[in-house]
Amino acid sequence: MSSSAAPPAALASALTPGRVRFALLALALGGFGIGCTEFVIIGLLPTVAADLLPGVYAASTEQANAQAGWLISAYALGVVVGAPTIVPFVARFSRKRLLLVFAAWFVFATLLSAVLPTFGLVLVARFLAALPHGAYFGVAALVAAELMGPGNRGRGTAYVLGGLTIANVIGVPAITWLGQNASWRIAYLAVAAVFALTLIMVALAVPPMAGNPAATVRGELKAFARPQVWFALATGAIGFGGLFAAYTYVAPLATTVTGIDAALVPIVLIVFGAGMTVGNLFGGWFVDRGVKRAVLVFFVAIIVSLAFLLVVAANPVGLFIGVFFIGASAAALSPAIQVRLMDVAGDSQTIAAAVNHSALNLGNSLGAFLGGLTIAAGLGYTSPIAAGIVLSILGIAVALISFGVERRGGGRLQLHGEPLTEAIDAPQS
Repeated sequence: MSSSAAPPAALASALTPGRVRFALLALALGGFGIGCTEFVIIGLLPTVAADLLPGVYAASTEQANAQAGWLISAYALGVVVGAPTIVPFVARFSRKRLLLVFAAWFVFATLLSAVLPTFGLVLVARFLAALPHGAYFGVAALVAAELMGPGNRGRGTAYVLGGLTIANVIGVPAITWLGQNASWRIAYLAVAAVFALTLIMVALAVPPMAGNPAATVRGELKAFARPQVWFALATGAIGFGGLFAAYTYVAPLATTVTGIDAALVPIVLIVFGAGMTVGNLFGGWFVDRGVKRAVLVFFVAIIVSLAFLLVVAANPVGLFIGVFFIGASAAALSPAIQVRLMDVAGDSQTIAAAVNHSALNLGNSLGAFLGGLTIAAGLGYTSPIAAGIVLSILGIAVALISFGVERRGGGRLQLHGEPLTEAIDAPQS
């Protein structure tokens, strides 16, 4: 699988502004689809539980909702497995063709999620659907950087991730409403249609782009020989577990603790998505002014937001405020973790861009699992919020240990013999 392509600067100058925008829109649509397939299950969790686990649901809705949460864990684990096992083997291949393969895989696996008849089979389908998640974002970020031209890697990556945040404002609530009024299976058919449209748009809009012919499996995997990479991954995995412990069960929290109608759950998701959008924009700006400070500030913001929601969950206004700030603080933390990981990954920038999503989705799986355990133990739907606070505190503790180890090691991290800040700003092939 190979392709010839112009260098990044030549490519950017050769394309019309309209063509660049169309290509970026195609890449962002993929992120939009990924956001929908990952998060739409949250608002439909009670519906899925009643359909796929009718016996358990009849005996205990709490037990059924907790077990249905495994579908979220399965997707998250698929992301964790997929990024480090796919990216090292494909970094040298044509990036456009990789994006087409990933989009086709999303279509196929999402269709399986919609049509398979049993809980166990749907669980497997959700795992399979997640495998290209991190690889797509990693490759799409590099493609977007080349489309934008030298010195604009951050902006290009923001366009791709923008699809993910917009999904939480528009796509997830809309498809949740569709699932509540038609069927959760219809909802996933709609998600598959988004991926099919992504496939078409990438084929039409994204120009041919070569991969990195010098990339090797061994070279990409060198990142994992660096202790600070593991610290950064652990910070993201444990810390974001706090977010997902609470957010996974926000639908039953809203209907049983707050007491709002199920028809308002999509509004809760819209508020969360709006918080993510605001947080993503502010976080990217704040991270440029100090990565370590941003990590600590936004972890504190998550902890405070979770504590606020724990106290006011029974109040509808408090629910909406808490959900907004949880989404904002978590989305602001995400680019901080991403940049921190790239800072410490050395030459292995491609896999660093991908495995960040593995870490965050390990947090997704961990949080959903532990939150489900607290519900199954009879502690109620506010107990996952308390579990989330504990996980976020552990996340900030890991970050502090990482910074302390780095400080004692002394010296300034470098890449190719250049100061790291200069190297990170350099265009990547």
